[in-house]
Amino acid sequence: MSLDSIRGGGTVERTIQMSKSLAKAGHECTILTTDVGFKNEQVDNLPGINIVVFPAMLDRFYVPKLSCASYTQLKKLVQEVDVIHFMGHWIFLNVLVFHLAQRFNKPYVVCPAGELAIYGRSVLIKKIFNLLIGKKIIRNASGHVAIADNEIPRFNEYGIETKRITVIPNGIAVEDLQFRDDYGFRNKYGIGNAPFILFVGRLNHIKGPDLLLIAFNNIKKKNDYHVVFVGPDGGMLTELKNMAAKFEIEDRVHFIGYLGGEEKSYAYYASDLLVIPSRQEAMSIVVLEAGCTGTPVVITNQCGFDEIESIGGGLVVPATVEGLQAGIESILEDRVKLGLMGCKLKDFVYKEFLWSSVVNKYIELYNRILEG
Repeated sequence: MSLDSIRGGGTVERTIQMSKSLAKAGHECTILTTDVGFKNEQVDNLPGINIVVFPAMLDRFYVPKLSCASYTQLKKLVQEVDVIHFMGHWIFLNVLVFHLAQRFNKPYVVCPAGELAIYGRSVLIKKIFNLLIGKKIIRNASGHVAIADNEIPRFNEYGIETKRITVIPNGIAVEDLQFRDDYGFRNKYGIGNAPFILFVGRLNHIKGPDLLLIAFNNIKKKNDYHVVFVGPDGGMLTELKNMAAKFEIEDRVHFIGYLGGEEKSYAYYASDLLVIPSRQEAMSIVVLEAGCTGTPVVITNQCGFDEIESIGGGLVVPATVEGLQAGIESILEDRVKLGLMGCKLKDFVYKEFLWSSVVNKYIELYNRILEG
C-alpha cells in the first residue's frame, strides 16, 4: 500500500526487509506501491530492487490512480514476473494485480499479516470489500502465508484448509539495531536517569496504549519508573495525554512520536522493559526488535508470540489492564532476572528470526509453487 514507515508500520518494514533479503539472495525483486508518503531517497536505500510507484487518488484508502500508460506498465510487469506476493489484505492495488494475475495465469501468494480479521476502523467497507473481492483473492491464491500460528484460524474462516497454509514468521535485520546512546536519548527526551518502560507502535485502540497507561497508573506508587510511548498518533494521542493529566502522572509519561533509524535503536537500548499491550496482532515485529537489543518484554496473549515465555525471554499476559499490571509488577521485582530474560530473548531471536534465514522459507515456497 505504501513505503511510508510512519503510516505503514510493520507492513512496510516487512516489505522492505523481505525485498532486500530476496535481492541479497540473488533474486530479481520489484516493489509495487503507491506514492503515499513516498520519498525519492527510498530508492537509494533499496539497491538492486525495482520500485514502481503509482500515484494515489485517495490517500486514506491508498486507492491508485491509473492512466492508460500506467495500466499498460502494470500489465507488462505482471506478465514478466514469476511469482506475485500480496502483502496485507485491505489494499486496492492488490485487486488490480489480482485480476491481471488471473488473466495471465500468474501464481500469487497472500500474506495478510494479521489483516484478515475485521477489526478497527471502516468495518462496513471491509465487509463489502470481502464480499465483492477480498475472499476471492484469498481463496484463489497459490500460497497462503501465516506469520504466526494464531493466524491459521483466520485463514480457515476464509475457507482455506490448514494443510494449504505455510507458517513463515516475521524476520529482523539486526544491522539496523546496533546503535546505542543511552545518555543522549534520555537527555533529548527529558527522561533523565529514571528507569523506564517502553511502548513502540501506533497510538490507536488495537495496539492498546490505553491499557498500558492505566496499568502503569495503578502501580505508579510502587516504583520510580517512567513510561515512554514511541509511535505516530493513530487517533488516541489526545485521549492518552488527557488520561495522563487526569492521573497526575504527566511528569512520568513521555510521548515522543515516531522514531526510525538510529533513534529507534537508542530507545530500545535505553529502556528497561518493552510492553506490547495489543488487543490483536498476528506477530509483533517489535518483539524481534527488542530481542535484537536484549530488552525483555511483557506482551499480551493476542500478539502471536507466546513462545517467548517458554524460552524465558519475557511474560505473556491477558490483554487487560489487570493482566498487564500483574505482569509488569512481577517482571520488575527482580532486576537481575530482568537482564537474564533480555539475554534469553536475544539468543532466541538471533537463532530463529534473522531475515537471512527466514527469506529462505519464502524462496522454498515460491519454488514449490513454480514446480507445481
